[in-house]
Amino acid sequence: MASSSSPSPYDARVKPPLTLLLAAPRGFCAGVDRAIRIVELALEKYGHPIYVRHEIVHNRFVVERLESLGAVFIDELEQAPEGAHVVFSAHGVPKSVPAEAQRRQMHYLDATCPLVSKVHAEAERHFKDGATILLIGHAGHPEVVGTMGQLPEGAILLIEDVEDAETIQPTGGLLAYITQTTLSVDDTAEIIAVLKRRFPQLGGPAKEDICYATTNRQEAVKAIVSDVDTLLVIGAANSSNSMRLVEVAKKFGATTSALIRSVADIDWSTLEGVKTVGLSAGASAPEFLVNEVIEGFRERFDVILREITVTTEKVAFKLPRVLAE
Repeated sequence: MASSSSPSPYDARVKPPLTLLLAAPRGFCAGVDRAIRIVELALEKYGHPIYVRHEIVHNRFVVERLESLGAVFIDELEQAPEGAHVVFSAHGVPKSVPAEAQRRQMHYLDATCPLVSKVHAEAERHFKDGATILLIGHAGHPEVVGTMGQLPEGAILLIEDVEDAETIQPTGGLLAYITQTTLSVDDTAEIIAVLKRRFPQLGGPAKEDICYATTNRQEAVKAIVSDVDTLLVIGAANSSNSMRLVEVAKKFGATTSALIRSVADIDWSTLEGVKTVGLSAGASAPEFLVNEVIEGFRERFDVILREITVTTEKVAFKLPRVLAE
């Protein structure tokens, strides 16, 4: 006798319909591509081990793949032997790091994203002009640590939010601001507006410091968020640009928005009855993780896949000359 119970919503024979909206651009940016390629080429050129100071980019899957090729990830240079080959991560490092590498006769390659290096150069220029520098960013993030480490202690003051912008009391006449490259575009604009109100002569970058990839991924999320029931962002909890995508989704109307490292993190029970899901990925998340999530949905739903593209990225950065030869 046939069972009278209704089929599970995830029964393989009865897949409920679901529209999956893919945000584009998403995933790897040019700076991440370059950093990963630097490690790969260093391994090819010099053999293993190649020591990498900090995660080359904030994604465990990327790190584990490079480890399998012979990369050794360390927190500080003292964990590598003198004379070793070392790569600095894409987030940038304080000036003390390459100085220590030289002292210990290490062969180092700097994988700092060129757009982070641009911020470092701006800080140097403002400092030479005699300005006190206000850095908008998140305390403790490697990029912020690296940027503040370009100049003597006290030359850069950190501002994390609007409250900081309202209360900070810099001394001296000239003031200029710089920003972390992976911030929320809208939140940063609010902070800058407060600073310019309080300090009308405030100097700033000729072109904003938040990088093209961060901006594009946030715009792509905004383009789909009003059309989805929930939005998933693939990325790591220590990835600033990934966390900002989750926040942007919530700020611009997503009922729910969650960060996942991979398809294994999805709680499918929370998606019962959902009709439309948005999907994006932070700038350090590889595309294979996106494909695995899509396949996970296809196993459980009758998926209509639509990619919503707000712009096409064509940015590429040159490799260090020693690896490009």
